[in-house]
This record gives sequence, C-alpha cells and structure tokens, in this order.
Amino acid sequence: MTRPGAGMAADIDEQPAGYERLLSTEHAAAIAEVAAVVAQRRPRHVVFTARGTSDHAALYAAYLTEIRLGLPAGLASPSAITVFGARPDLSDALVVGVSQSGGSPDLAEVLRVARASGALTLAVTNNPGSPLVETAELSVDIAAGHERAVAATKTYTAELFALLMLVEGVRAGDGVLPAEERAALSRLPELAAQTLADDTPARLAPRYRFAAQLVTTGRGYAYPTAREAALKLMETSYLPALAFSGADLLHGPLAMTDPDVPVLAVVGSGPGGTSMREVLPRLGERRADVVVVGSAEIGETRMAVPEVDERYAPLLDILPLQRLALSLALARGEDPDAPRGLKKVTATM
Repeated sequence: MTRPGAGMAADIDEQPAGYERLLSTEHAAAIAEVAAVVAQRRPRHVVFTARGTSDHAALYAAYLTEIRLGLPAGLASPSAITVFGARPDLSDALVVGVSQSGGSPDLAEVLRVARASGALTLAVTNNPGSPLVETAELSVDIAAGHERAVAATKTYTAELFALLMLVEGVRAGDGVLPAEERAALSRLPELAAQTLADDTPARLAPRYRFAAQLVTTGRGYAYPTAREAALKLMETSYLPALAFSGADLLHGPLAMTDPDVPVLAVVGSGPGGTSMREVLPRLGERRADVVVVGSAEIGETRMAVPEVDERYAPLLDILPLQRLALSLALARGEDPDAPRGLKKVTATM
C-alpha cells in the first residue's frame, strides 16, 4: 500500500527536472514559435482565464505582461460569458486560457467566444489533446508529465516557467530568449533542487499542527505565491488560509492577526519585497507568529530561498511552501494525495 503523501512528494521532487525539460531545445523552440506569432500580431491588451491553481499562474503572468511588456492585463471572469451570456469585444486582445487538464468547459467557451470576436487565443496546458487546445489558435505544452497527487504542484511551476518564457520571448520580438535571459533561467533547476533539499518546512510543520487558521501575504510577483500557498494548505490540511497582498493586509485584515494566527510572508529582495518591509513591523505590533519565505534576510523565523531576479522568485518561493503543505497535512493525519471531495479535473460552466 502506498504511504500517504508519496505522490505529492514525488511530484514536488520532479520540479527541477521539469524546469530543465522546458529549457530543452524542443520545448524552448515550440514556446519561441508561439511567442513570435504573438509579437507579430501586436495585441493591445492581454486577458487570462483560468481556475484554481492555474488562476494563480495566470495572475503571475498578468504581472509579467504589464511589467515586462507594458500591456494592460487582467483575469477574465468565465461566468460573465458562460452564465450571463456576455460577448465582450476582444478583437485587439490576446486571450490566454491556463489549465493543467485543459478540460474545463467554461475556459474553452471563453476562448471560443474570444476567437469568434477576433482575438488571438492561446491555450497553456499539460494536455496537448485537450478541448482547450482544440479551441485555441495557439497552444503551449507545459510538459510536466503525469501528476500523481490531486493537489497540483509540478504543473503549477511548469505553468509559471512556460508563461515566463513566453512573455520574455514576446518581449524579445522574435520569440527567442536573449542569451543573458536563457543563462539566468538555466540556473533555476539547480537552485530549485537546492531549495528542495532544505528540511526547514518539515521541521516547522508540527508548529502549526493545531492551528485553526492561517494568513499568507506578499506583494507583486510574490502575491500569486501567497495565494497558491493558501490554496495548497486548504486543499491538503483543510486549514482555513486567507491570502492578502501586503497592501490589502494593512487595509483591515491586519486586525485579525495575533499570536494564534500564523502568517506566512513571502518577501524577496526586489521592489515587491522591499514594499513588504512596512508590513512586517505592523505584524510584529500584533505579536503575530510570522514566517518569512524568500531571499530577504529578515525575520526571526525563515524558510530561506536563493536570491534571484524577482521575476524568477515565484519558481523558487513556492517550493518550501509546497513542502510545508505536504508535511503539515501528514502531521494532521491527512493524505495530501487524495483530499476529500476533490478530483484532479474539475469541470465548471
């Protein structure tokens, strides 16, 4: 009989290899080809549509799009189209559906409607034969392979990596990553392996075995990481976890923090991390139990991550948080491979 959490642990461990796979000639060339088409079409804005974990990858891509490409970007509400029958004019847009399975009907419908209105449509998925890919004009295979656990880990980071390569390829103009960019990305598999070798998450897990709720927070590129960490904790440990941007946390939710409410703060070394330095003292005033995740050398308790460009940090910062979710679920007597009531593919309309 397979021990609880074995599948999730194996999926987590495969992520450095997944980064290497996307950087291989075959997959890098395929992403570059798509990026070149997008650059040629010159969309005026970008709309992402996704659900669950993929929604957090799409949020990361929206930050990348606005910061690196200077294009307005946002996340669509599929229900506006599938439930309320809206038909927005997306003729000048790039509309990107992000989904591990590519099997949710509402995402495919968003891309169908967008394509009918003249949008350039793109599917980013782990299933090249999915309905989402069949609906879209372009597609990117994140090439993560079979994911054993219901809770997504390696498919999430593969989405992040593929979307990063796509955006940087579009920025280059011809789809091909500049040599300097590719050299920086080539370091990530080794840094990911180094991060996963740290046993700090397993040692911290018992500290939160009896927690009743938890808060995650971060700003900029770190905010999607905070949201994904909260989802993983809810999925695997059934622990109510609330995710806030560092700015929003100060606009009210700070009042709920106290010594009994652990806070996981994702703090890097770039502008987003710097902006979090006004948040941490306020948490200290509340005597909150804070764990800092990231490269910033701040805080009494840390899950340290190697320092990289802030654009790349989400590919490393999420790794100890995945480990924490796994270890905490096991400490609470749960099986993170098969969370109650959940399926690998969730079809919504």
